[in-house]
Amino acid sequence: MTSLEYDRYCAEVVDQLGLLRATLAGADLSATVPTCPEWTLGHLARHTGGAVRWAEQLVAGRATEDIPEEEIPGIRGPEGDDPAALDAWLAETAELAAKTFSAARADTAVWTWAEPRNAGFWVRRMTHEVAIHRADAAIAAGVPYEVAPDVAADAIDEWLEIVRYVQRADPEDSAAELRGAGRSIHLHATDAAAELNAEWLVEFGDDGFAWRRGHEKATVALRGPLTEVLLAFYRRRSLDGGAVEVLGERELLEFWLERASFG
Repeated sequence: MTSLEYDRYCAEVVDQLGLLRATLAGADLSATVPTCPEWTLGHLARHTGGAVRWAEQLVAGRATEDIPEEEIPGIRGPEGDDPAALDAWLAETAELAAKTFSAARADTAVWTWAEPRNAGFWVRRMTHEVAIHRADAAIAAGVPYEVAPDVAADAIDEWLEIVRYVQRADPEDSAAELRGAGRSIHLHATDAAAELNAEWLVEFGDDGFAWRRGHEKATVALRGPLTEVLLAFYRRRSLDGGAVEVLGERELLEFWLERASFG
């Protein structure tokens, strides 16, 4: 399921990079990112921009296989933490992405690491790559974080799809443990418009898990504003921070959060 059109994803990648630049303005780029403690803000920014440049090169060349990092121009960004140089590099990244992604179509064939094998995969993936890392940056910089409701809902959809893909593709990954019939997780955004249908049911089975949108009773429920549900489900916010409510068997939700993985 994707809830956004291709052109919207293209625009969102650029917009999210612009919002990331605004988040970084005036911040200490040497500060540790609490949600990614192995990174500083500078590292986070270079990782995020580098991911977009990787996707941009794949789409630009209509790649039929992965491109090694060392073959992608400018992927590592500027050395050091000069704010002006980093901001200019992110701005250039956004310009490259805008030109390349808009010149393709959703069904343009491109190598990807999961289905679908097309440019649509990359613009969606980069929308949420930047949006979530922008949350990491906002948390580190101590500034507010907001994301459009439809983008937040689609990010939850995509995360569930990714974890399900990992469970099927890599039996050695911890996501393989997300199974066991008779258990379920309900996500409920309390502030979303009815037409967005921002509720999800994750059901465990003996062969893994399945999910769908909808309001249904479950073993455990995670409730709160949509953005906060997204951040908690992405392990960016603590369940005990006061922004979300857990009803039912909390241990099952913690079981999921400990094992849901990506890379």
